Amino acid sequence: MGERQGGGPAPRAGLVWSRLGRSGSARRPALTREQIVAAAIEIADAEGLGALSMRAIAVRLGAGTMSLYRHIPDKDDLLDLMVDEVYGMIELPERSAGDWRAALVLIATQTRAVLRSHPWFVAAASSRAPLGPHALRHLEYTLAALDGHGLRLPEMARMVGATTSYVTGFVLQELAGEEAKRRNGMTEEQWAATVQPYIEEVVAGGGYPTFSRLIEQEGEESDPDLDFAYGLDCLLDGFLPRLRGAAARPS
Repeated sequence: MGERQGGGPAPRAGLVWSRLGRSGSARRPALTREQIVAAAIEIADAEGLGALSMRAIAVRLGAGTMSLYRHIPDKDDLLDLMVDEVYGMIELPERSAGDWRAALVLIATQTRAVLRSHPWFVAAASSRAPLGPHALRHLEYTLAALDGHGLRLPEMARMVGATTSYVTGFVLQELAGEEAKRRNGMTEEQWAATVQPYIEEVVAGGGYPTFSRLIEQEGEESDPDLDFAYGLDCLLDGFLPRLRGAAARPS
């Protein structure tokens, strides 16, 4: 399905939300688009995108594979819907309270929490247009938090992009670290004990003096939540001069 007789995929006619927005039947179907998307997310969460297929979803739902295509024509549409569904899981107030910094901290923190629960999301979302209803709500909320401070819309969009890049980059790093631990089967303490002899050799060699000082002074255990908050504060501090400059511009 989704291919022309001459070979190759048929061109997609617009975004999934414009093509699948309405059902032509008044009867309640035995299987719904929402059920298919929910099952797909469960599979991706548990086994990764590599395990995702219409057949796997059909097995999970106890349905025929071809029956799924009546609701979602192809895997690209499915991924669009899955990504947008995850955007919808990010809890946000109805509107920003007017404090741009508090609003951006809230949306960044909520977004990180949801993305950590869906490790496949960042890779899937990076190649898809965030134009579904939930993604647009997420974007609208973030832009609105910066609105009314004298910034031009392109400046606001760049700040939103920088915040999004920080959150997704941090989550990718977190997930990669957790995957490495699962792969090697070692605890944090076991891994540290394994690399300790090499670290001591590097420090003793004297070729990396600043790194050596860091090792000597790094007494406290890393806290991902504190690390995330610190980096986000640094990013938002960088927005302040631009917001102040925008406020000082003649209208």
